[in-house]
Amino acid sequence: MTPDGRTESATLAGGCFWCLDGAFRDLRGVISVESGYAGGHVPDPTYEQVCTGRTGHAEVVRITFHPDEISYRDLLEVFFSIHDPTTLNRQGADVGTQYRSAIFFHDEAQREEAEKMVAELEEEQVFEDPIVTEVTELTAWYPGEEYHQDYYRRNPGQGYCQVVVAPKLAKFRKKYAARLKD
Repeated sequence: MTPDGRTESATLAGGCFWCLDGAFRDLRGVISVESGYAGGHVPDPTYEQVCTGRTGHAEVVRITFHPDEISYRDLLEVFFSIHDPTTLNRQGADVGTQYRSAIFFHDEAQREEAEKMVAELEEEQVFEDPIVTEVTELTAWYPGEEYHQDYYRRNPGQGYCQVVVAPKLAKFRKKYAARLKD
């Protein structure tokens, strides 16, 4: 927490929100992670509506964090390491605009930091293909249904969790072991 008790939020889309949720909630400095929807044109969409790809929403996580413990830039570094920002409207077998890579900035400072990071990653040629992550203003965020919240921890035996989420989280935990909560 900042000396004045302030927290910040970040809203990120990188494929299925279950993968992002599982990773970010383990980071020191992260207070909460909520799965939800952003970037679309339908107010208060349901999961079923978002899955059609016709609402314009992406599956996102809203991360509330203490900026003195973990910076927005740190969150972006993790974000770019736990999904493929070079595939348009897909992550692995998940295909559709709801699975796009996006950073929904909350203010100008976040926009500038996101654009700066994308430019740096491109200049350093970290990825073989161009980054397609959209950087756009957050205009509305809608919480996902309760059963999507903390999904991996509550459903580790579910097929998708075993095949897709667990391997991503194992890789994440190894890479960021020093930044994980005790």
